Amino acid sequence: MSKVLIIGAGGVSQVVVHKCAQIPEVFKDIVLASRNEEKCKKIASQLNRPITTAQVDAENVPQLVALIKKHKPDMLINVALPYQDLTIMDACLETGINYLDTANYEPKDEAKFCYKWQWDYIDKFKEKGIMALLGSGFDPGVTNVYTAYALKHHFDEIHELDIIDCNAGSHGQPFATNFNPEINIREVSARGKYYVNGEWKETDPLSVNKIYDFPEGIGPMKIYLMYHEELESLVKHIPTIKRARFWMTFSDNYLNHLKVLENVGMTRIDPVIYNGQEIIPLQFLKALLPDPASLGPLTKGRTCIGCLIKGIKERKEVEYFVYNICDHEAAYKEVQSQAISYTTGVPAMIGAKMMLTGKWKGNGVFNMEQFDPDPFMDDLNKYGLPWKEIFITT
Repeated sequence: MSKVLIIGAGGVSQVVVHKCAQIPEVFKDIVLASRNEEKCKKIASQLNRPITTAQVDAENVPQLVALIKKHKPDMLINVALPYQDLTIMDACLETGINYLDTANYEPKDEAKFCYKWQWDYIDKFKEKGIMALLGSGFDPGVTNVYTAYALKHHFDEIHELDIIDCNAGSHGQPFATNFNPEINIREVSARGKYYVNGEWKETDPLSVNKIYDFPEGIGPMKIYLMYHEELESLVKHIPTIKRARFWMTFSDNYLNHLKVLENVGMTRIDPVIYNGQEIIPLQFLKALLPDPASLGPLTKGRTCIGCLIKGIKERKEVEYFVYNICDHEAAYKEVQSQAISYTTGVPAMIGAKMMLTGKWKGNGVFNMEQFDPDPFMDDLNKYGLPWKEIFITT
């Protein structure tokens, strides 16, 4: 039995807290901290067991260190903003506790996915004798584990990987994002990038698309090529991959609104002067848009996220699709959050469980595909994200 400190109080955090609270034999004590402690208390009020709440500025290392020293957790789960990854990792280094996050570090002034900043901590974490697990969400996270599982059980070599993320749900709002608007819009408006034959190729934002026929009645939907951080770690750790791409669905309504917002400068992340004050347009837009946490009771439909993998097994070509389908309404009924938050929060809990129970361990900084995928895959079935696999014949 262990104590865990969770930083952040958004939609994903709400799921993480609920799921950790369901397993007291692993997560004996839970401390939830955020810049806004009232949000923590609201989440705590939803639970049938007591947890501790606290206030902390995740960009302030001394505050984080003081919080860690006060509560003495066995590990820290970071579900705050990606900008805050490095300060939280610094606090873990100073206090000697294990670390987990769901998304890689991004600098505030540049919309850029890159693991370099966190991989630079490998030696520091090794020397301290502690572990950092990066990207324990769904994508990144489960998609990495899916790929490792496929390589272990179904392939001798993986040659092609397409990660496909579909949200076939609807919240009925004119324009809203399913997770933090600032992060979501930065991600979607960035240039696309994919890996082929040892090189990275770039595309204009959302300029490449095609139709993909999703299983279990979801049907054909348009998917758009983007860049996502798990591609970087997967081609590093599975060097037989010759091509790796990431795809996501968007409604025409979402894309039309986004285009207008881009055209008028509301998605800019550089400061502008307004009434003598410096503001970031995208941060101002975030304040105007619906809080993603408010979308839970409104959202209906399903998500489908999976890995389409091609490669060789015993000299024969294999094509394989492993995926999860998550229902928005079922997720809300269980944890009062929609499926986007659910599919990220459940793997964060499972990753923490892997570390606390010793199923995954090591000193340094690790990505998900570097560990045995089997116990994680078992827990996906057990804790709300069951997966299916299809072998495709052509």
